[in-house]
This record gives sequence, structure tokens and C-alpha cells, in this order.
Amino acid sequence: MTHASHSTNSPFRGFTLREWQEHYRTAPGSLRTTLSMVLGSLSHTDNAWIYRATANQLEDQIAHLESLRQKAEGSMAALPLFGVPFAVKDNIDIAGWPTSAACPAFTYTAEADATVVANLRAKGAIVIGKTNLDQFATGLVGTRSPYGAVRNTFNPDYVSGGSSSGSASVLARGLVAFSLGTDTAGSGRVPAGFNNVVGLKPTKGWLSNKGVVPACRLNDSVSIFALTVADAQTVAHAAGGYDAADAYSRPNPRTAPVAISAHPRFAVPDSLEFFGDAQAEFEFDQALDRLSSSGVTLVPIDFTPFRELAEQLYYGAWVAERTVAVGQIFEESPEVMDPVVRGIVANGLNYSACDAWRAEYLRAELSRKINLALEGFDALVVPTSPTIRTQEEMVQEPVLYNSQFGIYTNFTNLADLSALALPSSLRADGLPAGITLVAPAWHDDALASFGRQWQRSLTLPLGATGITLKPEEYMTSTPLTASVRVAVVGAHLTGMPLNFQLTSRNAVRIEQTTTAATYKLYALANTTPPKPGLVRAETGSAIIVELWDIPLARFGEFVAEIPAPLGIGSLELADGRTVKGFICEPWAIPDATDITHFGGWRSYISHLASLKNA
Repeated sequence: MTHASHSTNSPFRGFTLREWQEHYRTAPGSLRTTLSMVLGSLSHTDNAWIYRATANQLEDQIAHLESLRQKAEGSMAALPLFGVPFAVKDNIDIAGWPTSAACPAFTYTAEADATVVANLRAKGAIVIGKTNLDQFATGLVGTRSPYGAVRNTFNPDYVSGGSSSGSASVLARGLVAFSLGTDTAGSGRVPAGFNNVVGLKPTKGWLSNKGVVPACRLNDSVSIFALTVADAQTVAHAAGGYDAADAYSRPNPRTAPVAISAHPRFAVPDSLEFFGDAQAEFEFDQALDRLSSSGVTLVPIDFTPFRELAEQLYYGAWVAERTVAVGQIFEESPEVMDPVVRGIVANGLNYSACDAWRAEYLRAELSRKINLALEGFDALVVPTSPTIRTQEEMVQEPVLYNSQFGIYTNFTNLADLSALALPSSLRADGLPAGITLVAPAWHDDALASFGRQWQRSLTLPLGATGITLKPEEYMTSTPLTASVRVAVVGAHLTGMPLNFQLTSRNAVRIEQTTTAATYKLYALANTTPPKPGLVRAETGSAIIVELWDIPLARFGEFVAEIPAPLGIGSLELADGRTVKGFICEPWAIPDATDITHFGGWRSYISHLASLKNA
């Protein structure tokens, strides 16, 4: 049974981004009363929160948002998150608010917003509060905080997962529309899995870490919790982007696919460990069966390098990076730290600079093996966590059980991978079970494209709200700018001789459709392989085309291979959309054969084959 402690009577409980947008469309003057109601509904005894906005802090944000709306002159396109309340993990700065990293002695007042917060506020979002965490983001459990252990939202006897425990909890209960966490070793995925929500672990460097208290700067990622995959994707695009002020920020090269292929191939570990948790093992097997039945090809791969790299994060010289990150407070006042966290941080003193270099060489070698192993696959699918533990069990074995939670998460940032944690099912004991999709860097949108389909196929409640997903919530409201949609009509169609020019550039087939009924199709003379020419005409027909999304950075080289008389122009589709597509110069038409009546190139090729075999 879902745990209902600290529930809210707010009418906005469990609102998705789409519902928030609709609310303000129908009640445009309700911004102040709405947000005051949301803030007022938050319990002061709920230890998922460390800090809640004051009335003045909320009013300052509202006034700023009203000024943004005035500048927009009625157009809300620039404010897609208008008035949407969100929560922020308390190791991320908000100007004028305290940042504690769950260590009261460490607390300071932030001078400026973290870049991700500033980006979200610029899109209209409103910070409602800051959330509890495993101290200094060190842990996957949600119990290592002087503010108290955050309870699982489905059963308070169990852990919430960490370190982003509070962000997962308030989101799962529908108190906010989305929340920010951080993820170094799984802190944005394990809590998502334990609380039945979506956890997006972006590619390192996409979301800036400026204004974030570091855990391991080389491996930190700001992460996103949301009730739907579409919402997580929208928030990531609003929050992300290159930030010159963050030395580890990097621009998206726009070479990765933005969708999963029509016939996905997922890698699966050849050996799986669940530490005796039969229910977790059963639910993962069920998830694999659902993937297979939906058309995904599952292929076992050697998981050894993944496992070896995962072990390095806490049992190798990498732990010394946490020692550096905590810094002065550990050196001068270690007694103020959580004892378990202090013990982990102290281990970093056991390693030399030589050990650190050896660890980096090993990381690079294992990372290369991992990325090579994932070639030819759309993603790796793993359990989000192999098991879950009670609060009491965690007291008995705080380090061992924490380590168990991370065997399918710890390697991800070390190998420069993207990841998406998805709800999967509810176990027989009522606790959530989840899967995580892992792919190379910058495949975030591709993972989200499949995640939306996956979430659509389930009948799970959103988090612990008891609310189910509405059909219109499946799709992202974010227009993706990392690709170009191209209509192909002939030799580039699936299975045709030039299709490799698309697939070799990570293009993904989106759908088959038809042009508007204003085109003629011709078989061009003297082309190898045979190619058609598509020409706009007053008296034409609808011609079958395939739509492919090509990564933006690969589009130019694709176009460069197109020979005359063909080129790329704008095509009108039957449903009114306009996309880029193949067109033909008029001078080639007199020598060509009109094949419009076949309705498409594939039918014409089949006709030629039948004549040859007759």
C-alpha cells in the first residue's frame, strides 16, 4: 500500500507540466494564489524538505516571473515552465537561500543561482523548496543526513534511496512538478527506482555544475526527477546547455541519434546479481519479457568490465576526489560530519597521486571496453537496483548494502554514458521495481524516445500519487533541435541500396507517410543505383515517403553525397507538415518515366522485378 504520510490536500497534487500549462491557460490570473497554495500545503514536519521558500522569497520569484511575462508580450512560447513549482536538492545553489549539503556546519548563503536553476527560472519555473540528501551526496540510501532518514513513499519501513532522497520523495508524492537531484554514482536513479518515478541522468557536461557543491567533479551530473519521461526530457532541455563558467561543461556535438530505431537491440548483462531478492529478480525477468514482446531484441553481453568499473568508484582511488570535494570541513571539523560519510571521505587519504593515475588509466581502459561492447546496440538494460533494504537493515550494514545498490549505476559516469531510470512494475510486496536504460554520451533524447513508449505501455500510477498517465502526456512538448527530419522517397528507403547513408550517420526512421497530393514521381534515366525524382505539380498524387531524423551535425555530409539532378528542399506532407526532403531539378524530367500511378518507389521496383521474373 502506498505510504500516505505528509500527503497534501493541494488540488495541484500530481500535476504534470502539461496540466500546469493548461491550468494557467484557463486561469491566467491565478499565479500568486496557486503558488501560495502549493507552498502552504507543504508540511513542516516532512523531513524530505530541508528548506522551504519564505513568503517573501516566493513573492520575489513571482514578481520576476511577471516581468518576464510582460517582456514576452503575451506570447508564452519563451516561458514553457510558467509558474511550474519545482524542488532543488540542497547541494545546488539558489541566490539568497542557504545551501547545506545536509551538513549544518557547512551551510552558507548562496550569492547566485546555480546555472541550471537560473536556466529553469528563465523559462518560468518557481523554486518551492530545497530537499534532504545523503550528506555531501555520499550514498545511495537516503539515511545519512542529520535531518533524518527520508522514508520510502510506498512503505516507510524501507529506504528511499539516495543521495537525492528528498527530491525523489517530494516528486513521487506529487508535491512538485519536477525536482533536481545530482547523480555521481546513481543518486538520481536509485531513488527514482525506489519511488516509482522517472530519473534522467544526463550526459556529463550537458547540465552545468556551476553552483553545485561537488561530490566528484569529474563525475557529477545534475539529474532530473519527473512523473513522466516527456516531462523529464522537457526539463533537461530547459536546464541544459553549454556553460563557459563550468570547466567541465561541453556543447552537444549533435551527432547522436535522437530516437531509438524501429527495431531496437538492447544489451543485457550475461550474469545478474540480486543478492537474494527473489522479487526483484522476478520483476526484472518480467520487464525483459515485456521488452521482447514489444519487439526489442535482447542480446546478453559480458558484464565484467561494467562491474569492474563500478567497483572503482568507492573501492579505488576515485574516493579521494570526494576527500578533495569536502575539503576544509573534513580537515578542520570532521566530528560535525555523518560518521559513515566521514569514514568514506577519510578513505581517500589512503591513496597517493600515483594511485590516482593508475585508477585513471584503468578507468580509461574499462570505459573503452564498455563503449565498444555497446556498439551496435540502442541501449543496455539493467535493473535500476538489484534489491532494496529496510531502514533497520541499513543501520546494520550501511556500507555493504549501499554498495549493493550501485552495481548497475556506479559505472555510468566513469564511462561517460547517459542513463534513464524508468518505472517498471510494483512487486508483490507493494514496493516499486524499475529498469534503467544506458547508452553512450548524448543519446539522452534517444533513450527518452523509447522511455515514452515504455511508459505508455504500462498501467502504473505516477509515483506514489495513485494518478495514472493520461494519453496526451506521452509525448514531449519540447521541439528537438538536435536533428533534421528528412523525407526519403527512393533509394534511401528502408532496405534500399542507399539506406546505409542514413543508418551509418545515426539517423532513425520515424514513420512512413505520404506527401500532399501535389507531387509527381519519375524514374530517372541513367542513374546507378536506380533513383526516382519527386516534382511538385498542380495535378499530382500522394507519394509514399519515409521520415528519418538525422543528427544535425551529420546532415551536411549526408546532403553532400546527393548527386544532381537531386537535391534537398521542403516537402509538404498529407497532414500539412513541412519537412526537408528529396526534390528533383526540372531539366531531368524530359528523359524520365512518369511512375506517379504506382504511388511510391517501392511499388515501382516490385513491378520491375515482376516483369523480370515473368
